[in-house]
Amino acid sequence: MSNTITDTNFNFPNQKNVYKGKVREVYNINNEQLVMIATDRLSAFDVVMPKGIPFKGQILNQIATKMMKATEDLVPNWLVATPDPNVAVGHLCEPFKVEMVIRGYMSGHAAREYKVGKRMLCGVQMPEGMKENDKFPQPIITPATKAEMGDHDEDISREDIIKRGIVSEEDYAILEDYTKKLFQRGTEIATQRGLILVDTKYEFGKTKEGQIVLIDEIHTPDSSRYFYADGYQERQDRGEAQKQLSKEFVRQWLISNGFQGLKGQTVPVMSDEYIKSVSERYIELYENITGEAFVKADVSDIQNRIEGNVLDYLK
Repeated sequence: MSNTITDTNFNFPNQKNVYKGKVREVYNINNEQLVMIATDRLSAFDVVMPKGIPFKGQILNQIATKMMKATEDLVPNWLVATPDPNVAVGHLCEPFKVEMVIRGYMSGHAAREYKVGKRMLCGVQMPEGMKENDKFPQPIITPATKAEMGDHDEDISREDIIKRGIVSEEDYAILEDYTKKLFQRGTEIATQRGLILVDTKYEFGKTKEGQIVLIDEIHTPDSSRYFYADGYQERQDRGEAQKQLSKEFVRQWLISNGFQGLKGQTVPVMSDEYIKSVSERYIELYENITGEAFVKADVSDIQNRIEGNVLDYLK
């Protein structure tokens, strides 16, 4: 498992600073461009796992950049170039401090809240009589405030976002509109591939010129949950778990091994065999959602490969 990239320490020309998130490392070049490197780190319950997942960064980056290109007619985005399988280069933006989470089905966090009796999520009423993985009458937007590394994201309502001045009412209306349009397009793309886009999150920023653009990842297994459409209704009718392609399988494995990111809990050891199986699941999602065979990049020396490709681009 040594051929993974879990940390970078590059020094590019005109580099101003570097921000290290849970999975991505973002290099600011001359306060104009961002070089975003998707590492092979795996985060669950807002905790970064000790070992990297082979090819995960490449998969996330390539799905995200393909999806940006597939939605750029609807919503402007930050992307300029992809000089390396793990790298996206884009415009420097001031990110909004909210994640726009949109849910078409009652799954994951929404289902966990529903199970303990809650019917209001982020100021949005959830209907009575639903069971886990049922489709909502229409998609609901349940935003979260952006956490700094290590902190949990916090559910928040539209009203609180505006009242607390996190986002202006005018800008928030645009974020909502873009979120709905992107989810509709993502749903259409998933349907063509025999998948259901269950829920996802989008992040937005403002360019120096004041334009609101889509940033970060989109429709990846880290930011989205997918079900297989084939057999979905039959599984619901029988009360069975849905067959899904997302990071939820990792969360469920962690829960079954006594870990939910709570204080005092220890991350269970992931064997090399389990890590390989996670990598294979990510490749499976890539091939399903893009409809293309995954081509593994050369990982004999990932650090030098990425550095060389970025330097060539910046020249």
